[in-house]
Amino acid sequence: MSKAPMTNSWRAGLQRGGIELRHLVRNGKEMSGHLTNVVVALVVVGFISDDVPGTQTPMGHLVLAGFAAYLLFQIGLMNLPQILVTEREEGALLRLRATPGGIPAYLIAKILQVVVVAIGTLALLLAAGAVLVDGPLPKGPGDWLTLLWVTTLGLLAVVPLGAAIGAVLPNPREALALIMLPVMALLLTSGVVYPITSLPAVVQRVVSLFPLKWMAQGQRSALLPDSARTAEVAGSWELPMVALVLTAWAVIGFLLAVPLLRRAARRESGSRLSAGIRKAEQSGALR
Repeated sequence: MSKAPMTNSWRAGLQRGGIELRHLVRNGKEMSGHLTNVVVALVVVGFISDDVPGTQTPMGHLVLAGFAAYLLFQIGLMNLPQILVTEREEGALLRLRATPGGIPAYLIAKILQVVVVAIGTLALLLAAGAVLVDGPLPKGPGDWLTLLWVTTLGLLAVVPLGAAIGAVLPNPREALALIMLPVMALLLTSGVVYPITSLPAVVQRVVSLFPLKWMAQGQRSALLPDSARTAEVAGSWELPMVALVLTAWAVIGFLLAVPLLRRAARRESGSRLSAGIRKAEQSGALR
């Protein structure tokens, strides 16, 4: 792709993303969903009083750091695919076929939307956690920098992957069911809600292949004291490995997302869209 079309795609994507963000802010139902996730996390943390085994770090701090990673993961890998599948059925991808650079611009807009929502959710969680449940915050400039790059790489790792998943899922009614089970399995096995060292070694090795484990570990490194490293598998934060794994997932996601979205757009047609709408209407009538 030449420089000019790529520049136009970025410009169109940022403009589209800004418009969609304004619509999102005005959507009370959507915003309340993100707020509910924060409230649930704070309620869970508020009921935890033990320390992380072998340390003097409150278990609630570990769980809050884990939820900080999980909310980013959820927005990119659950919310985004559902949005894409819904818009595909509404004809958004069909319209992109006639727009030069439409797929890259569309992907850029979705990334912008998800990144802004995710960072806003993270900021709300950490600020409310610090005020309401004595939650952790970064202690100095180095920790704030770590929080920034871990959050950025984490989103880059899961947002394109979420777009790729959204391009192949069948319809909005099945999307949530297909995504929920693996995401919940990763939530319970990636060290988000309790120390990962309490899990069997084989489970630790399996979850280390996925980004959530490393996102949570990176968030803990920014929010928890260095003494909490003893509860990690390697006895350290392994920040170079955090960066390596998340970067690898970001590359994989981008390599998958654009061709899969293009393939989904090519498969769309007016008759296919009409059939999907009729099927949705019939399903709604039966319910």
